[in-house]
Amino acid sequence: MRRKILRLYMIISTTYNIFGSMEQTSNYLFVYGTLLDADNEFAIYLNNNCSFYAKGKFKGQLYDIDEYPGAIADRNSTTYVYGSIFLIHNPIPVLKQLDGYEGFGDDQQQPNLFIRELMAIETMDSYIDCWVYLYNLPVEELVLIESGDYLKYKS
Repeated sequence: MRRKILRLYMIISTTYNIFGSMEQTSNYLFVYGTLLDADNEFAIYLNNNCSFYAKGKFKGQLYDIDEYPGAIADRNSTTYVYGSIFLIHNPIPVLKQLDGYEGFGDDQQQPNLFIRELMAIETMDSYIDCWVYLYNLPVEELVLIESGDYLKYKS
């Protein structure tokens, strides 16, 4: 049964872009940083345009970049980045707004501060493909958030 559901999800998640080529997409967003802060204006925007789905995590490292965190995905890591998964009600305009907030896109400073990638996020009982904003600049001089949990780190 689970395999059939996963296969159906993959069919639904695969769409054709305007040029006719196939690309992966998702209506889910994984958030691990300032977008979890209830006082952040973009967190308010997110909560008005998305629904909480589940807690999640992925293998990688989380860094303190002063006013916000940045995550690096690493399949071989023994540590995780923790956050929340949201179901996006209207993905195209919501992701466009969030791209600007995260410094991602051709119209942003190059190289982009963050990149948006589709990743399998681990939940309590499964994996779900989510958009994730990953840090795109060097991390050598940054402080590692060892817990992988930004809200816990900031409290």
